[in-house]
Amino acid sequence: MHRITVVGGGFAGLTAAVAAAEAGARVTLYEAHHALGGRARTAEGPYRTNEGPHALYNGGPHWSWLRERDLIGPLAPVPPSAGARLRFRHRGALRRTPPFALLRLSRRGAGPAPVDVDFLTWAGGVAGAEGARAAAHYCAVALFHHDPGSLSAAFVHERLRRAARLPPEAHYPRGGWSALIDRMAARAWDLGVRVETCSRVDALPVDQPVVVATSLDAARRLLKDPALTWPSGRTALVDLAVRTRRGDAFAVSDLDAPGWIERFTAQDRTLAPAGEQLIQGQFPIGPRESRAAGVARAEELLDLGFPGWRQRVTWRRESVAQGRTGAVDPPGSTWRDRPAVDRGTGVYLAGDQVAAPGVLSEVSFTSALTAVSLALGRRELAPKRV
Repeated sequence: MHRITVVGGGFAGLTAAVAAAEAGARVTLYEAHHALGGRARTAEGPYRTNEGPHALYNGGPHWSWLRERDLIGPLAPVPPSAGARLRFRHRGALRRTPPFALLRLSRRGAGPAPVDVDFLTWAGGVAGAEGARAAAHYCAVALFHHDPGSLSAAFVHERLRRAARLPPEAHYPRGGWSALIDRMAARAWDLGVRVETCSRVDALPVDQPVVVATSLDAARRLLKDPALTWPSGRTALVDLAVRTRRGDAFAVSDLDAPGWIERFTAQDRTLAPAGEQLIQGQFPIGPRESRAAGVARAEELLDLGFPGWRQRVTWRRESVAQGRTGAVDPPGSTWRDRPAVDRGTGVYLAGDQVAAPGVLSEVSFTSALTAVSLALGRRELAPKRV
């Protein structure tokens, strides 16, 4: 029987542990913190926030894998009124519809977008400079990057199409992402996975395969490999609860600059106490920008979409996510150019900044299955690559 070690108990680590145990391996999972989940943890009440806005896209390979194992669980349905309450800031004003150029770029007919050209240059040639900027900024919901227009056109366009698709691909596990993580952890335990929390790993075993499912920064330190780098985003996160008011927007997308605010209690009332609404926003900031700059942009958007919010605030929190929002691909690069899953000598990487396709959490999932398939020599475990 194969033995395999998994370092990291987030979404990627739990995917790897479940997949390896299902294949018959004896699995030990080590998590440095007291709870599993990594960035997929949900805060305990009364305000059940995730670390930044989270959604589960149903167009990726992880959706069917999770559903086959009954791990998705109850979903919080997006209310029918959500579409009517989606707002866009464009040219300084709040609007009900995005510019036509953005819609044009989000369709398949606009592509294929090139890998070696930046998105702003390519999209500007298709829909004009203003439409290209609006589309790039709209992609902040799936990019968390301060300058999406400077990234590979192919990379940004894929995310634009996924984020703008109708009906929406985004779904929300009821109770937050911790509910999904709890089901994955229970599945791992039922399969016999040995889970060690509060166990920081400083040296890897040499007698069995190891899947390192940590952040890329942590993997670089653990493996002492300076080559483990790839660009990511830097994002100001703003979470707040406000007293309920009729007419508040469901979500506001900033098309004048990258930014997104969403009222998560619109679909899941369990995330905040009765009579209150939980709002989470993300505002990408540049390498030299302060958190205050991102927060200031958030407040401008709140003024437009949630009138009187300052007088209604019951709770507030601000933070910065540095390199914790997934890989971004510059012009001339694709996911294949990121740090490889197979590091040699029986060590494999999994996470959202490694060489695997997909959008947001799909990268973590795909890299985890790829790592396990390589570690155990079981090709059928590897997801189909696109």
